[in-house]
Amino acid sequence: MGPKSAENRIEKLRETIRQHEYLYYGLDAPEISDAEFDSLMRELKKLEAENPELITPDSPTQRVGGKPKEGFPKVPHSRPMLSLDNVTSEDELRDWDRRARSLAGDSAAISYVCEYKLDGMSMALRYGSEAVREAVGSRENGNSGASHLVRGITRGDGTIGEDVTGNVRTIRSVPLSITHAKLQKAKLPPVFEVRGEVVMPLAAFLKMNEEREAEGLSPAVNPRNAAAGTIRTLEPNIVARRRLDFYAYFALTEAGENLFDEQSDALDALATAGFRVNPHREAIKDIDKVMAFVNRAEEKRADLGYEIDGVVIKIDSADVQRRLGYTGKAPRWAVAYKFTARAGITKVEDIKIQVGRTGKLTPVAVLTPVFIGGTTVSRATLHNADEIERLGLLIGDYVKVERGGDVIPKVVEVVEDKDHPRGDRKFHFPKHCPVCNSEIVKTEGEVDYRCVNADCPARLIESLLHFSARKVMNIEGLGEAVVEQLLERGLVKSIADLYSLTEEQLLSLERIGKKTADSLLAEIDKSKSLPLNRVLFGLGIRFVGERTAQLLGEEFGSMDDLMAASAEELERVNEVGPRVAQAIREFFDEEKNRALIEKLRAAGLNFTAEKRRKTSQLEGLTFVLTGTLPNLTREDAKAKIEAAGGRVSGSVSKKTHYVVAGEDAGSKLDKARELGVKILDEAALQELLAS
Repeated sequence: MGPKSAENRIEKLRETIRQHEYLYYGLDAPEISDAEFDSLMRELKKLEAENPELITPDSPTQRVGGKPKEGFPKVPHSRPMLSLDNVTSEDELRDWDRRARSLAGDSAAISYVCEYKLDGMSMALRYGSEAVREAVGSRENGNSGASHLVRGITRGDGTIGEDVTGNVRTIRSVPLSITHAKLQKAKLPPVFEVRGEVVMPLAAFLKMNEEREAEGLSPAVNPRNAAAGTIRTLEPNIVARRRLDFYAYFALTEAGENLFDEQSDALDALATAGFRVNPHREAIKDIDKVMAFVNRAEEKRADLGYEIDGVVIKIDSADVQRRLGYTGKAPRWAVAYKFTARAGITKVEDIKIQVGRTGKLTPVAVLTPVFIGGTTVSRATLHNADEIERLGLLIGDYVKVERGGDVIPKVVEVVEDKDHPRGDRKFHFPKHCPVCNSEIVKTEGEVDYRCVNADCPARLIESLLHFSARKVMNIEGLGEAVVEQLLERGLVKSIADLYSLTEEQLLSLERIGKKTADSLLAEIDKSKSLPLNRVLFGLGIRFVGERTAQLLGEEFGSMDDLMAASAEELERVNEVGPRVAQAIREFFDEEKNRALIEKLRAAGLNFTAEKRRKTSQLEGLTFVLTGTLPNLTREDAKAKIEAAGGRVSGSVSKKTHYVVAGEDAGSKLDKARELGVKILDEAALQELLAS
């Protein structure tokens, strides 16, 4: 692969991985399996290793994970919560073992602790003494000398997590306090930190999905994301109903250092203190026995009652761990052995369409039931129309079905031999949404069909929660529990119906009293005065986030002018490209969305905005910023360029007019020189702005 091809592929991989990180970590709505994600990341790592000059600080390989969601206070971690490097074969495991032994030095005695790799959500729990407990506002009476749960923090981006203490307290396997006697027996100080995994048992997961399907909601993809979504729910009573579990696996000091000299001792101490510690763990001195442990774990995984997707192997000695240290994103002293996916062969009886909460239409294969990995499988995802085409799948075909970490399996190939004859019926994607009958759309260059009706019953819960979010219409009190009840009782069938709710209707809901009802009605009424950009953001138009909505409002000044704008007129707005313009036009071209807007207008929402006054000396010019400028931040420079009518792009191309380069400029500067693009420093940019 030539340098230019490598650069193009790297940029494409980064864009794809970032999107899937956002879906996974930000929205808890993954569209690909762990194996597919790992494959993309491996390819990116390989290309960057071959082209180190193309590595950038914002590459997905240079950080741990996605950014934390909004809605909970942010808390820094005592030390980063890093991911683990993966191996998928015995050879890769032995290579890791050789590297670890070499780095540790020949004199180091290496032994390992093997633990099941629980497929859940990482969590840090902080415990403190009576004084610390009082400082964070706990009202419980505790035993003198006891240690109490002070704070529960999600992994977040690895450096900063979310404070979800109220939700963690509902997990029955999390001790709310630990007596002085237990602390002494476990050799734990009164102030310490426990790290572990929040998991949703399979029985609880299946029960939750049965309830969701009965309510007309799409089922959760897997227990891992169900656990993550539950922990981030703003309603602790919902968390309590989901019956999550917490398994502890690290004991740290308040400053984030290991509390014990051996990892095996830390696990025993946590179990002694009353934490749930996975019983399937073993201290092992020989890599051959480590591999035997992995093989036994894979045989047992179907009978555990919770999902595991591999085995974690850690060097037992804390001293050796310190010596080995970390790479940019993972410890050198631990590795995750990931299991291969489980598979079976069965017949495709039919193909149905499932409409997700974002309006995406997903084809699902209806299968002759087959037993795979401890579960009877009767449905499997086909992802999209292109995947059906790639497989060459016909209804009636026999197929190989895999079930990896996802409880909802996927079809991986058509089986064609004398024992498995081909089917005879081709599947055609519907022209209308099977739920609301709106015409479906497919954006050029994308593989997915979507329903863009914001009031489609299949996506209404998502539309309402987004519309009421703090950064959107800021309707405090309209959480998931209230929205679900409003939909169940038929009180809301459209976003606009929020503005016709009455006190009497709200009082009919569970756990809603007069004070709460009046407060919610006041919040709904207050939202009417918010500016046009918040309304645009709230409509859930694809690709139109907070900033794009702001730019659209400032450019057009009214909902009517925006609705009347052509795709070409939309593309003249900064940061609105062809795909965004097409998505906006698709939204406003849908008759049901226009009807929704008229209902919102009648309800009294603000449909106007003050147009931004800007100069035009840089109109039609495209800039790229790279490196660190001496006085301006990138945000400041971007704002100045856009205020003068220019456009700021993230990549250099033949259409770029200027590259503004500061200190430590990277590959973008090299590409500008290669293409003959004019290069400016900060002083030259300021001169251009002032001209």
